[in-house]
Amino acid sequence: MDESKESIASRAGTFLLGGDLPVHRLGFGTMRLTGPGVWGEPADPAEAVRVLRRAVELGVNFIDTADSYGPFVSEKLIAEALHPYPDDLVIATKGGFTRQGPDLWAPVGRPEYLRQQTELSLRHLRVECIDLYQLHRIDAKVPLEDQIGELALLQDEGKIRHIGLSEVDVEQIEAAREIAPIVSVQNRYNVAERSAEPVVEFAEKERLAFIPWFPMSTGRLAAPGGPLARISEEMGASPGQLALAWLLHRTPVMLPIPGTAQVTHVEENIAAAKIGLSDDQVASITRAVKD
Repeated sequence: MDESKESIASRAGTFLLGGDLPVHRLGFGTMRLTGPGVWGEPADPAEAVRVLRRAVELGVNFIDTADSYGPFVSEKLIAEALHPYPDDLVIATKGGFTRQGPDLWAPVGRPEYLRQQTELSLRHLRVECIDLYQLHRIDAKVPLEDQIGELALLQDEGKIRHIGLSEVDVEQIEAAREIAPIVSVQNRYNVAERSAEPVVEFAEKERLAFIPWFPMSTGRLAAPGGPLARISEEMGASPGQLALAWLLHRTPVMLPIPGTAQVTHVEENIAAAKIGLSDDQVASITRAVKD
């Protein structure tokens, strides 16, 4: 028998995104619900739909996607699997990356392009307003005030509820906040790679959601004799689950979004919400990597 929603994802705790959208802190990222190189359709679209539905059954109410995943493949899968959406489901998407083929990405931040992509995301997700729209990358060729300013206009028009950023430093966050309210930051960050630590600290201080992508990477910490391998044996949890548990322990503004294309894996990932690490275990993992 399935465990109830309240017994799994909610155990990670709740964060008030943008001050008005309560989400369980362990969410789901959809980049893996596409073909190789984040390009085209998945090998098993039906399984992708089952993964999304299972994540919500387990209590996930924060799903992160992007127009560039596929492109548009993951957004359309979300709508196919979950529309009409549960009242408490928060969907975040991103725009500002163009695709030229598998594993190829190029930022484009021209205001007219961001507006076009927002309109397409609204259509593909089948919503009238996007809960969280994130600038996928800052385009160095376009003034920041033009990029964030266009998102602010879309927000004023009721097409975007909140604005977020992706792969930025503290200075860029501060500059963006001079143009419009920013509620979230999505940078690469995990137990083995912590170069974004200054951004994590800034997000915690300012109560911005920090959404780590690639959250389950463990590097050498899961090698024989490493702290994740040792704790894994002690607790009977996988190194990936421990990596997620460490992120959740790191700060209350952390919203990990592990992704997968298989139901068994989404069940394993969400189960990380139930793992409680001791202070000694957290310290052992934290000390293992010093940037």
